[in-house]
Amino acid sequence: MPIGVLINMAAIFIGGIAGALVKDRLSGRIKDNINMVFGACSMGMGVSTIVLMENMPAVIFSLIAGTALGLVIRLGEKINRAAGLMQKAASKFVKSPGTALSEEEFMATLVTVIVLFCASGTGIYGSIVSGMTGDHSILIAKSILGLPTALIFGCSLGVVVSLIAVPQAVVFLLLFFCARLIFPLTTPAMINDFKAAGGFIMLATGFRMIKVKMFPTADMIPAMVLVMPVSWLWVEYVLPLVG
Repeated sequence: MPIGVLINMAAIFIGGIAGALVKDRLSGRIKDNINMVFGACSMGMGVSTIVLMENMPAVIFSLIAGTALGLVIRLGEKINRAAGLMQKAASKFVKSPGTALSEEEFMATLVTVIVLFCASGTGIYGSIVSGMTGDHSILIAKSILGLPTALIFGCSLGVVVSLIAVPQAVVFLLLFFCARLIFPLTTPAMINDFKAAGGFIMLATGFRMIKVKMFPTADMIPAMVLVMPVSWLWVEYVLPLVG
């Protein structure tokens, strides 16, 4: 039973709805400062997983190659369009209140939230562990941060934040049910390098959240697919040659 995935989905959905409802009751000062704290939390979680990295060349290569691939196939633009469709779908059911954000800022923030909730190394790894071992603690811990984060972003973006629970559930459920096929093919080093790659994306996401630098986090997602096979190839074939 994917209990952890369902808890994550519920946390994002409830947080997004609650944020849209209390939007006018929270001052801009509170929302801005809490958002900065969430950005710091994202960066802290990223750093905590980056330090697990065992094969730096493999992780760095995967991040560069994965981001290049994402840019070539225009993954970020496609996610932008999907985010726009989500916003239009939400507006058909619930009239979103006005926002102080420009359209460009709105879409950039929405993409940041989608990547944060759907493509974090913690969430992906947690789904695999949950499906393989039945340990839901990683996903439950992620939910504790996810609910207030969704609430704050819901204050800025409206009810569309709650809809992010749908693609997140699709991604995490696929990983959960495929875990028995994926996990036996991995090694501890591959898992640690995978978590490190996710940590870099979470770190970049944190910088986006506090609006220091708008990293192409959506285009970085293919790195999560490349890093484990690249890590395996590095250990099995490259290291013996250079060692």
